[in-house]
Amino acid sequence: MRPTSQRRRAFRRARPLGPGRRTLVALSAVAVAVIVVPLVALLLRVDWTGLPSRLTSPLVWPAVRLSLITATVTTLLAAVLGTPLAWVLARSRSRWAGWVRALVTVPLVLPPVVGGVALLMAYGRNGLVGMPVAQLIGVTIPFTPVAVVLAQTFVSLPFYVVAVEGSMRSVDERLDQVAATLGASPLRIFGQVAIPLTLPGVAGGAALAWARALGEFGATITFAGNFTGTTQTAPLAVYVALDSDPQAALALSVLMLGLCVSVLGVMRGRWLR
Repeated sequence: MRPTSQRRRAFRRARPLGPGRRTLVALSAVAVAVIVVPLVALLLRVDWTGLPSRLTSPLVWPAVRLSLITATVTTLLAAVLGTPLAWVLARSRSRWAGWVRALVTVPLVLPPVVGGVALLMAYGRNGLVGMPVAQLIGVTIPFTPVAVVLAQTFVSLPFYVVAVEGSMRSVDERLDQVAATLGASPLRIFGQVAIPLTLPGVAGGAALAWARALGEFGATITFAGNFTGTTQTAPLAVYVALDSDPQAALALSVLMLGLCVSVLGVMRGRWLR
């Protein structure tokens, strides 16, 4: 440890807590308790001895498997679609870029159920896109695994774009200019300059999108329904199991908590500081 760091830490330990600082610490402790207490209560109520059998039950495992598959597919879609969008927004100087960014981030604040209704209006049997698709190829999207992926993509793509755009903004634009003077095309600059330099941000955005897709509830149940083995994801299974098998709901909740904590662990060294 550097001497300056040691001196700073010694100064912080020696500095007395005044009334204002004690108030801030107390309010911070309450804020942490608001988050931690429910999680501790969840862990205390779980039947740990029966946890493995609960997680492999016919109610739980199909929902977990579907959630893992759809969240992974959603993350891949977010990466394929969101990475170019993040690059365009990070480099654009157009006045319209701000409006595009605002539209992309709307799902961050939109109630998930409203998002599900919007998806129905777009991709439902009589929807703006769904009706022509049904007429042309005879395929309906709602209440299928495809609808689950669309719902998860709708809510998680903004998280990915926001995270990756922030990382791409940190790349010095002079590197783009140097690559362009050497004859590199915009697509080559994107693939060989932008992506390698922003891999930590891309990884963090992917982890965040995956976690958000895994926990999606409102848009999924509205647009995809809640059919066991077809569209019932883990959050929907928790909701159903609360009435019929509370311990199964607790076991599944602990599993999802563990997955989310693991994702935060992956992101911790990337851009959560």
